[in-house]
Amino acid sequence: MKNLMIKTWFKSGTPWVWLNAAAVSACLIMVVGVLGLIVIRGVGHFWPSPVVQFSYQEKDGQIQTLIGEHVDTSITPAAMAKSTGHIMADNEETLVQYLIKSGNRDITGTDFRWILKRNIQQQQVPDDLMVVERREWGNFYGHLVAVKENGKIVAQGADAFPAAQTRIAQALAVFKDIAHLEKKQVGAVNYSLEQLRLEQKKLQLENRWDAAAEQRVAAEKAELEVAYKAYQSQLSGLYQQIRKDSLVAKTENGTELEIPLSKIVRIFQPNTMNLFNKLGHYGGKLVEFLADDPREANTEGGIFPAIFGTVMMVIMMSIIVTPFGVIAAVYLREYAKQGFLTRLIRIAVNNLAGVPSIVYGVFGLGFFVYILGGNIDQLFFPESAPAPVYGTPGLLWASITLALLTLPVVIVSTEEGLARIPKSMREGSLALGATKLETLWLTVLPMASPAMMTGLILAVARAAGEVAPLMLVGVVKLAPTLPLDGNYPFLHLDRKFMHLGFHIYDVGFQSPNVEAARPLVYATALLLVLVIVGLNLAAIIIRNNLREKYRALEG
Repeated sequence: MKNLMIKTWFKSGTPWVWLNAAAVSACLIMVVGVLGLIVIRGVGHFWPSPVVQFSYQEKDGQIQTLIGEHVDTSITPAAMAKSTGHIMADNEETLVQYLIKSGNRDITGTDFRWILKRNIQQQQVPDDLMVVERREWGNFYGHLVAVKENGKIVAQGADAFPAAQTRIAQALAVFKDIAHLEKKQVGAVNYSLEQLRLEQKKLQLENRWDAAAEQRVAAEKAELEVAYKAYQSQLSGLYQQIRKDSLVAKTENGTELEIPLSKIVRIFQPNTMNLFNKLGHYGGKLVEFLADDPREANTEGGIFPAIFGTVMMVIMMSIIVTPFGVIAAVYLREYAKQGFLTRLIRIAVNNLAGVPSIVYGVFGLGFFVYILGGNIDQLFFPESAPAPVYGTPGLLWASITLALLTLPVVIVSTEEGLARIPKSMREGSLALGATKLETLWLTVLPMASPAMMTGLILAVARAAGEVAPLMLVGVVKLAPTLPLDGNYPFLHLDRKFMHLGFHIYDVGFQSPNVEAARPLVYATALLLVLVIVGLNLAAIIIRNNLREKYRALEG
């Protein structure tokens, strides 16, 4: 009787329902766990940690002092520690080590150091310990000694830190003006000079270079050079302003270092900061992360170019893939004769969705970049030779490659939406005198628009996180300029760009300073997830609005 009940239970399908529910629950738990880890590590990256002064005993018995942030703890079983060469006492069950971010890479040659907990004699958190965030060589940890102007001490002791903060704020304002001049004004002049050079070469190739053209080009070039010299004069004056100030700092071993204020981003004393000070610091670091350019081999600073490049590439990909995917689906569902060839095309489309993304990258590099881009350069940009314009990886080819990668998703989703529209809707429209094209454009496509948006949502979710094909068709470690700027034609589709996914790969696996880069990997991964969620939410809102609009017609 019991066996019969078990067989009946299995035949009812209930075990498989519970098995599927358990699998889905396990997947959800793992996804939530990964997202939780990313959120905790990513959000906490910008919070100011206390700077600790450790007194510890070296192997030779000498007592040394180390200043830095306690960033991690390693607990190793005694057996494993002995196998790696550590000497363990009989009563020791574990070996505990602290990872200290000591900074001062230009002095010690390393940013991080492991120390044994058992060798620590004393830990202190003195109020006067400061952190100096620099544009080069990472953080500096130590004591502030004095502030100098033109080599002369202007503040020291208790007055040094307020004076340093005031002068750093002034230096940052000047540095902002310098960056604006170099990127905007000087960059625009250099771009215009390059365009003049290309125009001259083009006229020479077309045998249209005459005295009038030479005079015009020379006049424009002279005007640009005058503007360039004026900007250079302004830059020279600004650089003189920030080069005159410096601060003198002392490390834990008494070594004094003079740091120019032009190399400093900010200084702060985390051990004296209250909650509001820490929140203000956190907000400033978060804004810097979102709005500034990267520095220190992408391990410091911001990631705005990567955010901009990711969003722009996804938008361009969406603009390209949507019409082609919809047209292909409309043809397969509404116009193509349903037979063997149509079924074969559908099978091919479904198989394309399973092709590895790197294959699309190789295809994009070979066909779009080398063949299509190379021919475009020969036909329309001969004056740029031998430097390629479109015959090199760039934003356009990356967007088209990802559009090709996500095209099967849009086609399948749109075709399923078209198949759900009742045949009576088409017949009713035709009976009222509408043509087939009018029926398609005014009735069928609007009702299928939620399905189109579903395909676009899936396409955006996949394209935004792709890295492998982009490494071949346009993404770089550091892009000097954005694809969109104030220089005609404003949107430069031939330029290379940065991408959040590739930035995570580069910082996490190619960085020379892995420990310093690790927190930034979590923060960037969290931002990539938020960008994808934001793009998907925008598409979902549009889809839901369209679904509500045409719900009455579907009924």
